[in-house]
Amino acid sequence: MKTPLLGKTLAELQDIALELHMPKFTARQLAEWIYGKQAKSFEEMTNLSRANRERLAENYTIGLMPPADIRRSEDGTVKYLFPTQAGHHVETVYIPDGERATLCVSCQVGCKMDCLFCQTGKQGWQGNLTAADILNQLHSIEHPQRLTNVVYMGQGEPLDNYDAVMRSIQLLTAPYGWAWSPHRITLSSVGLKKNLRRFLDESECHLAISLHTPLHDERLRLMPAERQYPIADIISLLRQYDWSHQRRITFEYTMMGGTNDTIHHAKALCSLLRELQCRVNLIRWHRIPNVPLEETSSDHIIAFRDYLNAHGITATIRASRGQDIWAACGLLTTQSTQ
Repeated sequence: MKTPLLGKTLAELQDIALELHMPKFTARQLAEWIYGKQAKSFEEMTNLSRANRERLAENYTIGLMPPADIRRSEDGTVKYLFPTQAGHHVETVYIPDGERATLCVSCQVGCKMDCLFCQTGKQGWQGNLTAADILNQLHSIEHPQRLTNVVYMGQGEPLDNYDAVMRSIQLLTAPYGWAWSPHRITLSSVGLKKNLRRFLDESECHLAISLHTPLHDERLRLMPAERQYPIADIISLLRQYDWSHQRRITFEYTMMGGTNDTIHHAKALCSLLRELQCRVNLIRWHRIPNVPLEETSSDHIIAFRDYLNAHGITATIRASRGQDIWAACGLLTTQSTQ
């Protein structure tokens, strides 16, 4: 198999250019074509000589792979099924919202975290995506130039595939890459503490922590990761960082009827997050097969939000998008395609 150039840094592209006896500056031309102009073939790279284009094509591929399937929701959400370099598939969700267009990208095939309320965890874990697999999700949607934001909230736990995720973020923010501000990128995690600290030290991207209940025993039943990474320890770590500037921290809270949606939970949440500059994003849980949980009424979600706001915790309700095509939060799975 030919090696994909997608996912290579400028330094790595320079090594490849020298290896193929090309001028060193060819690397920057390649980066511009791959990341800036998002070329789909070497033939498009017209400022490279034909001999150099042929030499590249003999040894490398750009690394783009078109979606194997596209599904469109009545609300405008689009779900893509992308192949990976290793022969698996992942789902990617495009969410248009006025002038904003957000892409929810995956970083693993399946997930190890096995959260009770999430469909992705039910398929187990089949492997990590490469940086090329992750970036292909951005490059190969229908209108990548419309994207305003990227969220690492698709299939998988981003901090469990740290190196590939951070390489993809590096290429999205590098001047020779997409040249995005890190504040256009959000990473969502259950809170793998060691790599969470690395992410906070090495990145300026926004952070979203999957919280879902402020109570230890209850979170342990919902999220096995609580055993090794208690939410109290994660909050303690987060308090060591400054959240008063452009960087933002959000706590994701999927509401399940009779499980975590009472005023008792709201009070405990206020206590847990006191004096931490953050916001809570309330998410409607969507029923998935063979999971003994109940949906929450809109009235419960609104009352929960209003209680948090009244007690100093900024809370919002995330609009549910793409439920009719199984693209809403917690519904992604490619189990039948693996």
